[in-house]
Amino acid sequence: MQLPRGFGAYVANIGIKDTSHDFTLVVADEVCAAAGVFTQSRFAGPSIVLSRQNIADNQARAVVVISKNSNVATGDEGLNNAREVVAGVAKAIGCDTKQVLIASTGVIGRQYPMQNVRAGLGAIPKAFTETSVKDVACGIMTTDTVHKTAEATIAGSSARVVGVAKGVGMIEPNMATLITMMFTDAAIEKSVLDEVFRRVIDKTFNCVSVDTDTSTSDTAVILASGKAGSVDASAFESALYQVALSLTKQVARDGEGAEKLIEVCVDGARDHRQAKLVAKSIVNSPLVKTAVHGADPNWGRVAMAVGKCSDEQDIDESQVVIRFGTQEVYPTFVDASGLDALSKYMRGNTVRIHVTLNTGDTDCTVWGCDLTDGYVRINADYTT
Repeated sequence: MQLPRGFGAYVANIGIKDTSHDFTLVVADEVCAAAGVFTQSRFAGPSIVLSRQNIADNQARAVVVISKNSNVATGDEGLNNAREVVAGVAKAIGCDTKQVLIASTGVIGRQYPMQNVRAGLGAIPKAFTETSVKDVACGIMTTDTVHKTAEATIAGSSARVVGVAKGVGMIEPNMATLITMMFTDAAIEKSVLDEVFRRVIDKTFNCVSVDTDTSTSDTAVILASGKAGSVDASAFESALYQVALSLTKQVARDGEGAEKLIEVCVDGARDHRQAKLVAKSIVNSPLVKTAVHGADPNWGRVAMAVGKCSDEQDIDESQVVIRFGTQEVYPTFVDASGLDALSKYMRGNTVRIHVTLNTGDTDCTVWGCDLTDGYVRINADYTT
């Protein structure tokens, strides 16, 4: 898979933590339309601060990602170091510093090893002939076990949307996600790009959760080079949604220690807010997540997760329907043989939980993963 027309990349190791790639730079041939959404965390790092400022005019020339160090909670020194990275990239590619976006991911509370970073900035090439999407995706990984990529062709054109993402822990976005970058060669007007991107992010990355924790570094950006010409706006949104949804599911499936993807659909809700609230309550429940891990069709845990949304006073237990896969488990009584069949279903690598509230006609689907001893081990030993 290659980047869309009008983009090149540079991926390298600059000695942030180990010998794997930790510096990723994607550069457009010229300044292009861009959009971004970022974490709402009150501990947002300097990369978030700078990127918010630089993308305010919905334009960008490049995005740089440093992995294995989040540069969060690092004070004025950390902010100055992030500015130095942006300035170094801008100088290397010949653009204004305001046209460079930056993201950083990894351990919190540690300064960049600036001697290594400066050497890395000095090694940025003059030309960007690399277009491998896999290399870009691998360069931004931290504890991910697999790289995450997706692409789609925009109907009625030769234009493409390509995306990469990273993140397997500290994931319940309250804006966008972890780190994801998307690129298209479609010509999209800036305001339209921003509107469509936010709408798609809300239906995809804002509906994923691994562990209920919102990262300090969540960054989602898209750049549009325009090299393939104009496209139909609805066709563009459809392709963008396809890419974002694929990446969302890949993130959920690769959650730290995860063995199963959990998909929770809540329909018949009063409104989108209610549907999403209940769906997130289910997918984030440790008891539901461990039941899925153990292939235990304990639907009572799902009922609990619905019921604890206690402010939703129009939810009536006598009207709620709960299903695992396509099998109704409440209010229909499930006998021993039915539970055995459900347990067999839950031993698969994807478990779908479907809840109908019967308070309205709105639905929402969210994605998460099971909770395993592997998650505990990874995070118990993260910095040591």
